[in-house]
Amino acid sequence: MSPVFAHGHLRLYLLVLLADHPMHGYELIQALGDRFGGTYVPSAGTVYPRLAKLEEEGLVSKTADGRKTVYAITEAGRTELAARADEIAAVESGVADSVKSLADGVRASVGEAMRSLRADLAASAESPGTGAHEDPVSVPSESARALRELEMALSSFRQQVRADLRRRATRGTLRADTVTRLRDGLEALRKSL
Repeated sequence: MSPVFAHGHLRLYLLVLLADHPMHGYELIQALGDRFGGTYVPSAGTVYPRLAKLEEEGLVSKTADGRKTVYAITEAGRTELAARADEIAAVESGVADSVKSLADGVRASVGEAMRSLRADLAASAESPGTGAHEDPVSVPSESARALRELEMALSSFRQQVRADLRRRATRGTLRADTVTRLRDGLEALRKSL
């Protein structure tokens, strides 16, 4: 997967986020995760060194608030944002493209898992003992009915999951671990059949 931010753009995006209001590091990480619908959440090891560099450059200041360190944009930081307004627009566009690309990856993974599940269900509907597909005419009517119901249930499940994932992505609550959890759950279901 290509990097979410081009070189130097995460640093600039942190300034954009701090322009709204001061935040501590974890809030910035959450804000980035929310912006990407949970499909990208940077690590503390990615964010804090950039904040330290911004502080060294005088673009942000930090103050202690109990056990937390709160970062705020300085006037020099605001001047930097104003001077790089065109670049910020390009970063915003890149973020939107990255969110779409990450969501497309989740969609493709879920689609592949569903295709695999359908194939496994179809294989399990084969008659025991022969291992070969039977002529559809010779499938007992009870099995044929069960297979149709399974296909309808899978189709309904796919549509419902897709709608739920899109809603979560729109609200910014779709997390990166969703693909793994869905894959694991589908695999466990497949094995239980």
